[in-house]
Amino acid sequence: MSKQIKRLNQLTINRPMTSGRHPDGNNLYLQVSPTGSKSWTLLYTHRGQRRELGLGKYPVVTLADARQRANEAAQLRQQGLDPKSVWAAERMPERPPVTFGEIALELIEDRKSGWRNPKSAAQWESSLRTYAAKIWNMPAADIGIDDVRAALRPIWMIKAETAKRVRGRIERVLGAARVRGLRAGDNPAAWVDNLSHLLPTQPSGPLRHQPAMPYDDLPAFVKLLRARSELSARALELTILTACRTSEVRLATWDEFDLSAGIWSIPADRMKMARDHRVSLSSQAVALVNGLKPKQGLLFPGLRPGKPISNMTMLQLMKRMRFEDYTVHDFRSSFSTWAAERTDFPRDLVELALAHLVGSDVERAYRRSDGLEKRGTLMQAWSDHAFSLL
Repeated sequence: MSKQIKRLNQLTINRPMTSGRHPDGNNLYLQVSPTGSKSWTLLYTHRGQRRELGLGKYPVVTLADARQRANEAAQLRQQGLDPKSVWAAERMPERPPVTFGEIALELIEDRKSGWRNPKSAAQWESSLRTYAAKIWNMPAADIGIDDVRAALRPIWMIKAETAKRVRGRIERVLGAARVRGLRAGDNPAAWVDNLSHLLPTQPSGPLRHQPAMPYDDLPAFVKLLRARSELSARALELTILTACRTSEVRLATWDEFDLSAGIWSIPADRMKMARDHRVSLSSQAVALVNGLKPKQGLLFPGLRPGKPISNMTMLQLMKRMRFEDYTVHDFRSSFSTWAAERTDFPRDLVELALAHLVGSDVERAYRRSDGLEKRGTLMQAWSDHAFSLL
C-alpha cells in the first residue's frame, strides 16, 4: 500500500472549520456540519458503486482512531470485500440457522396467491411435513444429497407419483434458500446429473398408478375413521364395508334398504352395468345405517336441500386424515386383493360382490341366483377384518 499523506492534524481539527468535507487521505474525510459538529466518513468505490461509511463523531472517535479504521477498510478492499457490508455483518447479532421447514412455510405463503387451486398450499405443507420430515428441522445450509435421498427412498418405489412431487417441492424450497443467500452450492434435490444417478427407475405403466390401501392397513384406518363424527366418515365407512362405488353410496336413499333382512337394493339406473344390484349388508353395515338420521330421503344429504354430498367429499376427508395417496375407489381393490389372498371364496363370488359381470351372456342367462346368501358370508368376513381393531 502506498503511503497516504495525512492532511489533517489535531491542531487543525480543534480549530473552527468551514462546513463540508475535509480530506485526510486514504479515503478518510472529516465531515463538518453547518453547526460546527464534526464526524468521520469514508468515501470509496466498491464494484463500480460509490459507498459512504460513517466512522463516528469527533472527538469520541479521535483522529488516530479514524485513521486506524481507514487502514482496516483499505485492507478489506484489497481483498475485494466491502468494508461497509463486512462491519455491518459483524455488528449483527448471530441468529439461529434457518431451517428447511421455515423456508418451506415462507415459500408456500409467498406463492399461494398465484396458485389456481386453493388446496395447493395445504397439499404442499402436508406432503413436505410428512415425507420430508427427516429434513424439516434441519438448517437449510446443512442439507446434502444424502439427506434428500434418505427422505425420498422410503416412498420412491411404492408411492412413485407422490415421491416425484415431493422431490420437486424439496428442490424448490432449497432453490429459494440459495437465492436468499441461506445456503450455497448445488441443489441436492435436483434430478438431472444428480439424484438420477442414485435413485432407481420408478415403475412405468399401470404400476405408476396410485396403489390401493394394503388390506392389512385397513383395520387401523377404519379405527381412525370410526373416531370421526363427520357424515362423510360414515359414507366412507359404508363404502368400504360394502365394496361399492362412490356414486352408489352418496346417492343411496332410505327406501333402498331392508335392514331387517340386511339387504340394500340398488336400482339399475344407478349402476355402472345398468343392472339391478343387491348388496348383502354385514352386521356392522346394518348398525351404521341404523345410526344415521333422518330416516327418509338421502342417507347422506349435502348442504343443499335434496342434494347428496359431493362426489369429492369422501376423498377430501381422506386428505384431511393424511391418506391422500389413496383414492376412495381403490378400497374395492383392497377388498378384491384381501379376498384372493386371505380367503377361499370363489373368484366369481367376489366379482358378483363388486357388481362386475361374470361369465358369458349365455352363462348369465342361465344363472338363476346372484349368490346373495354366499355373498353375505363374504361381506361379513370382510367387515370383521375391517373392524378387527375395534
